[in-house]
This record gives sequence, C-alpha cells and structure tokens, in this order.
Amino acid sequence: MKSTFRIFSLLSFLLLLSNCNSFAQKKDNYSAKIDSVIKLNNPKFNGVILISKNGKTLYSKAKGFSNFETKKPLKIDSQFEIMSNSKQITAVLILLEVEKGKIDLNAPIKKYLPELTQSWADSVTVHQLLNHTHGIVDLQKPLAYKAGTNFKYGDLSFSLAGKIVESTTKKSYTEVADALFKKLKMNNTLCYSEAKKQNFVSGYINKNDSFEIVKKSKINSDNLGADGIVSTANDLAIWNNNLHKGKILKPETYQLMLKYNITSQHNFFGKEKEGYGYGIRILEKEPVKYLGHTGLGDGFSSVNLYFPESDVSLIIQENEMNVSSDLFYASEFKIKNILLKSSLLNQK
Repeated sequence: MKSTFRIFSLLSFLLLLSNCNSFAQKKDNYSAKIDSVIKLNNPKFNGVILISKNGKTLYSKAKGFSNFETKKPLKIDSQFEIMSNSKQITAVLILLEVEKGKIDLNAPIKKYLPELTQSWADSVTVHQLLNHTHGIVDLQKPLAYKAGTNFKYGDLSFSLAGKIVESTTKKSYTEVADALFKKLKMNNTLCYSEAKKQNFVSGYINKNDSFEIVKKSKINSDNLGADGIVSTANDLAIWNNNLHKGKILKPETYQLMLKYNITSQHNFFGKEKEGYGYGIRILEKEPVKYLGHTGLGDGFSSVNLYFPESDVSLIIQENEMNVSSDLFYASEFKIKNILLKSSLLNQK
C-alpha cells in the first residue's frame, strides 16, 4: 500500500513539474518572439518595451540610443515625448474637474473659454472636444461639420481642453498635471519645457536608416494638453495601474471615459472602426478586448495598451519616426499581435 502511494505521489509530482515547465515555456514564448522582432533591422527598432501584469513588470527591454550622435544608450527609464498619449492625461484632468462640479461635459466650451468669439463656441461641448466630434479645424474658420455628427482626429481640441483645465483650476496646465504625477509617484513624468530638454531622449526622423535629429519640438504652451507630456515606460505602467483600477477617477467617472458614441479607424488598431472615448480607444473586435492609444511626432512613436481582463499593460516608446507612413508603428504592430496571441492575456 505504501509502495502504491509512493508511486502515485511520484507520478503526481512529475505531472505537476511537467505542467509547470509547460506553463513556463508558454509564459516565455512571447518574450522570445518580441526579442526576435527588435533584433531585426527592417525596420530598425530604437526604443523601450515594457509589459506588466498585476502591477509587476514581466518584460522590459531597452535597445538603441537616446542620442545617435553621442551614442548614449537608451535605458528603460529614459524620458520620451509621448505625443498624443498626452490626450488621455488631459481627459483625466478634465474628468477630475467634472467630479468637483466645476465642469459640465455637455456645456458649451464658451462657458469655460469666454475669450472665444467664434459662434461655434456656443454649440461645441466639452464632451465633443474629448472625443473629436467637435468639427473644429481652425479657430478662425467655420466648423467642418455639425458638432457631434462626425469624427475627425486632431490636436486642436485637446489644446482647448488643456486651456479649460487652466480656466477651471486657475492654475497652469503644467502645475495641475505635475501635481497629479507627484500624487501617483510618476517621478519621471512632467510637462515638456525647453529648459529641461537636455534631460530628454532626442527624437529622430528615419530616412532609409539615416537618422536626422528633430531640433525644434512642436510642443508649446498652447498645445500641452494635446502633446505635451514627457514620460517613461515605468511611469506609464504606473499610470495604467492607477487609472484602470479606480485609483484616480470614481468608477462612474471612469466609465464616462470609456463610453463611446462614435467609432473611428486607425491602422495600428486594424481595418475596422472601433470605439473612441475620451483620449482612449476601446478595441472590441479582436479576440481579446483592450484599451489604448498611440502617439506620433517630433521623431517619437509611442503606444500604450491595457488589457483589462488579464490586467496586462504593453508600453512601447521609440525615439525614431520613419519618414514613410507605411512604416509608422511597424515594430509596435508586430509586438501587439504577438501579445494578442500569447497565453499571457488568458492567464488570470
């Protein structure tokens, strides 16, 4: 009887060991595939990648240079311009003011920006700024379409949203954003300024593997709300861990951010139109639902994705932007698809 029990125990142990090894292989599979992608030089990957689950880093890699002239290597905590991923942060700053009763999402923007003299300022709402259905193409021109009836992505709406934050808080956008970053312990995240530029990663335009530095940033005090945040992969993981787990916004306010009444198509996210909330896309047509946004400009590319069912974040930052639009987010697209097919997103 004891002999039978020992044999059973040994078989159980071997089976458990086999399952553990199988699990480890599955777990490690996506990382090996990502390593293969970033080793390729067509197109060249120059940036950082971070994958976290349940707030813990599972994969992090920095490859290439923060400055091609000095050959200074990139680090996982290098500071990149995140461009349009800044919009999500501005949306949250607006929603925090909504929670305080200082902003009504359905109010016309004229209420908060009385200096606007255009007639459309009395009809375009804060909500329409945040989901790009406003129709504003230029401050001095009529609307391109009736507000709320169409989607046209751009920076101007979130530049105005940043000004609304300043109007209701009576502080500069930088002061308000930096206070939130400090509260969240995002210690390497801040608003762009020329004075601090020397600490940031340099951005480059890639012309057939010839890298040309971007000397003049498009960011200024007027468009901080659209493109003005500088951050690291680790800090963006902290951001996701707080935003998507109810540590910044109340649950009902967070749902306002994800509730959409407009869809749009973006090549990085596929050929289908998907939902657009407030500075965030809601992807529901893939095998795994996820949330995310991209950023492009000044020689930088950034992707920030969150997979709610498995509590996984994927953050990719590059300081090179290909001159060919066909190659925008080329490596990022491959890495995203590796993760979508991995067992990591199906593990609880």
